[in-house]
Amino acid sequence: MIVDLPATTTGDVSKKLVEIRESGGAVTLGRVLTLVVLTKSVSGAEDAIAAANEASREHPCRVIVLAPDDRDAPPGLDAQIRVGGDAGASEVVILRLHGELADHEDSVVVPFLLPDTPVVAWWPDEAPPVPGKDKVGKLAIRRITDATHAPDPRSAIAGRLASYTKGDTDLAWSRITYWRALLTTALDQVSEPVESVSVSGLWEEPALDILAGWLAGRLSVPVTRRVGPLTVEMRLVGGGVVSISRPQTGTTATLRRTGQPDTLVSLARRETRDCLAEELRRLDRDEIYEEALASLGKVTYE
Repeated sequence: MIVDLPATTTGDVSKKLVEIRESGGAVTLGRVLTLVVLTKSVSGAEDAIAAANEASREHPCRVIVLAPDDRDAPPGLDAQIRVGGDAGASEVVILRLHGELADHEDSVVVPFLLPDTPVVAWWPDEAPPVPGKDKVGKLAIRRITDATHAPDPRSAIAGRLASYTKGDTDLAWSRITYWRALLTTALDQVSEPVESVSVSGLWEEPALDILAGWLAGRLSVPVTRRVGPLTVEMRLVGGGVVSISRPQTGTTATLRRTGQPDTLVSLARRETRDCLAEELRRLDRDEIYEEALASLGKVTYE
């Protein structure tokens, strides 16, 4: 069910939510969190809503979408409520902010926060310079950014450490979860220590930068980030090599280890909805992500 509320107020939207709930169209029981999605425009909101809806099937929540619209227009609010099949396992409140109201997102969102549940803020495209100091970011215990969709992805991920606040994370980090697991397993099966690492792939892929930082911090060896085929190659002290490579748009990776037959592994690029669902599983500090950011300075770029 979709209910449109043009030229409305936060009070009227809240009343409509109560009305829908009392009529049996939606319930807040079992909602484990409030997810606030901060988009840059109305046109870019639908992809984020779709990802949030899918993630809500694992984490039932209220999704509040803040979408600035015409900043030159008089202050005003248009709203839309989605429940049932149009909202996954959540209830979605889309708030289109006109004029100066777009500069007061925190005041608009507060009336819709579920009581006694944690708040998570997600910027699916461009994030503020310091998410933890953002007006809405201050309301959240967990702040999720996505350097992959920033105007300058590599600069975005490189700047995450300087802006880091306890509770921050980035979807570029969860995009490499399976890569990190596979690399850890491969290293557990070799007896020689790693001497150096090379990480190559697309120049504009921040997930590879954070992967290189994680390897630099974990292994304490020289790590080089290159442009080229999607490959992570670890050279061992005795001359052996352990590598994982995958076509840029492929779904199957090849694990190579000196002296052993190649192994094919399913390693498709993760969808935003899966990365978001993973990040919503933990609402505490991610020390490993923080360490990976801190180790980006150890990576050599070629």
